[in-house]
Amino acid sequence: VEPPAPTVLQKLVDEKQGHVVPVGKIADIYANCGITKKVKATGLDALFDATLKEMKEAGDKTIVFTNFVDFDSSWGHRRDIAGYAAGLELFDRRLPELMELVGEDDILILTADHGCDPSWTGTDHTREHIPVLIYGPKVKPGSLGHRETFADIGQTLA
Repeated sequence: VEPPAPTVLQKLVDEKQGHVVPVGKIADIYANCGITKKVKATGLDALFDATLKEMKEAGDKTIVFTNFVDFDSSWGHRRDIAGYAAGLELFDRRLPELMELVGEDDILILTADHGCDPSWTGTDHTREHIPVLIYGPKVKPGSLGHRETFADIGQTLA
């Protein structure tokens, strides 16, 4: 279902002649609206590799974003603690590769849309607070505090 109004992604593409490059299943989540190039990849390493490639090729006014879905579907909902831990360790090892590609005017935002604690009972999402980590040469270090909404992330990108 297409969004009822133009999204930040659509406005970047239509009004600013920008580019939006989703890696993984993101394009499907946004009904392909405001997407200029879809990049499919499956698995944590492949998603990382595709993200790095797109970041290297990205020009100004480009959003590259990735859903590292294994944390949700492969390990979180399946309550696979060992798989989740191994995924976190791999992500931690590879994160410096992403950080090295962040340019002078770029920001890297790491967050999630919900919790999915693999140690919890059942298979549903869990209710812990989700971190928002922002990195970039011009980002002032400090705490963002408790967020009531993720809308300010969209506003930051806008």
